[in-house]
Amino acid sequence: MGAINGEDFINRLNQLNNEIWFDGSKVEGLLSEHPTFKGLIQTKASLYDLQHDPNIKDEMTFISPLSGEPIGLSYLQPKTKEDLLKRRKMMEHWARYTGGILGRSPDYLNTVLMSFASSVSLLKDKENCFPDNLQAFFELARENDLSLTHTFIAPQVNRSQIYIEDTEEPIAAKVIAKNEEGIVIKGARLLATQGGLTDELFVFSVGSFLFNEDEAFAFAIPSNTKGLKFICRDTFIGGDSSFNHPLSSRYEEIDSIVVFDNVLVPWERVFYYKNDEVAEKFPIQSSFHHFAKHQVLTRQIVKTEFILGIAELLIETINVSEYQHIQEKMSEIIIGLETMKALLEKSENDAALDEWGYMRPDILSLKVAGNIFPKIYPRFIEIIQLIGASGMITLPTEKAFQSAIRADLDQYLQGANKTAEERMKIFRLAWDLTMSSFGTRQMQYERYFFGDPIRLSSDLYKTYPKKEYVEVINNFLNLKKND
Repeated sequence: MGAINGEDFINRLNQLNNEIWFDGSKVEGLLSEHPTFKGLIQTKASLYDLQHDPNIKDEMTFISPLSGEPIGLSYLQPKTKEDLLKRRKMMEHWARYTGGILGRSPDYLNTVLMSFASSVSLLKDKENCFPDNLQAFFELARENDLSLTHTFIAPQVNRSQIYIEDTEEPIAAKVIAKNEEGIVIKGARLLATQGGLTDELFVFSVGSFLFNEDEAFAFAIPSNTKGLKFICRDTFIGGDSSFNHPLSSRYEEIDSIVVFDNVLVPWERVFYYKNDEVAEKFPIQSSFHHFAKHQVLTRQIVKTEFILGIAELLIETINVSEYQHIQEKMSEIIIGLETMKALLEKSENDAALDEWGYMRPDILSLKVAGNIFPKIYPRFIEIIQLIGASGMITLPTEKAFQSAIRADLDQYLQGANKTAEERMKIFRLAWDLTMSSFGTRQMQYERYFFGDPIRLSSDLYKTYPKKEYVEVINNFLNLKKND
């Protein structure tokens, strides 16, 4: 089939008949026409259409090694630094289309799956592991341009350091049986962004499962698999007007709880199960973090550029550029942007081939960036709020500009160099990113994208090569070296 377009994506999604629950009711009818999902589905369709834009098609696709057809470049397994740059350019095209706001654009999960497949040899000859299944699914997704979501977080019942679930009915999804057809999963997983709005659900475990090996697994199943249910959170769409809600009306991704009600996962879709050592080590030893963080950093840089553009347009609109405190605030965004760009380039410059011949970007550079962005993003949001000040609150609606009070709005809400309507478009965009429910979800999302920021800092400290710097000080002080 090769790289799909937007119409292909919508038609395929509408035919799945996934079990999705929203606001206490089961979703019926065409998903693409549902008011909660319509904006997102149209946005994703536009992304898929970019794969066929004659001006950039060669930067969005590559030739399949199996079919000879053009397929999505986010599935490319890079073997050279040039391949890494190709992947980055493709990801920038999709990110720029959405201002980096769409955290789960298709290239993220495509990249995750690609990274797992590129490290599939780690599963060979391991108990309850099926590397050939993982490779086969990667090729299936790549050749058919399948859309994916994923889930790996257990319900937050008890977050103490040692917690052993002992309920009669499973809470966290676990293997409760196996038979000739496959394994049976019961329980739930959290936070499947776009859950039910993709072709496939990719499920894997992260962390140690010393006390419950039944939770240590990885598999992928169609989103319409019997017994699979997606329970959506409340929507953060403020309305369907792109004037009033320029971001949420297009990019609300909706997160969901995934419920497995005795779901049968066929053996050919099982990648590993009941192996806590593999569940703990595979995501770390594989190229998952290298490639996933590379995709995320690319998007976050585009998002920071988007933020910088909004902030500068606010400044121009109300003419406050001469104030030094404004200049200082803007320099914070600029410094953050250029730091992230430098780390991305360093990750590519210092990339190296792994033992299977794939070019991995430098993980330390990416870990540093992953520690920086969760801290600076909330500050960027605050800067926009401070620049906009009370103007972030006085926001009449699109209908107000179509009413009898239009003359009053034009007179009293004009900007230094913008009409009142133009000024409101700019300020509403800033408000939707920073002060709406959609904007606050964006901030929480970026804070915890790769997990607890404290754990990220701890991991960076533990994995950073410090020995050579200690040796310099030992030599300087003529100290005896520790064994």
